[in-house]
Amino acid sequence: MQIKHNKDIVPNAKILRKNMTKEERHLWYDFLRTYPVRFLRQKVLGKYIADFYCAQAKLVIELDGSVHYTEEGKKYDGERTAFLADYGLTVIRIPNTEIHKNFRGVCEYIDRRVKQSLSQLR
Repeated sequence: MQIKHNKDIVPNAKILRKNMTKEERHLWYDFLRTYPVRFLRQKVLGKYIADFYCAQAKLVIELDGSVHYTEEGKKYDGERTAFLADYGLTVIRIPNTEIHKNFRGVCEYIDRRVKQSLSQLR
């Protein structure tokens, strides 16, 4: 099943790509950009824009700042995760603080999740 490409939010995705947070830049330039399995950044998936998306592993990575821990943020994230799960995607959420405190551990975690996902899809 294909996720409908929503061309109406492509301009927003381009803006987000150009104005990534420092945590997103760190993860992208210091790990995901050269990761052996291709990741895209600020990918439009239906009515949402994923921080990072790996089609091959059916994986979405979301970096969460403080807005994600409000009641409204939790509700929105839950709806979004359910929407993406309906398309067979797994969403992993990583707090921004982990990017600062444990970058190597975050990278190892992502690597494990990608490999796990790929092995299950074969």
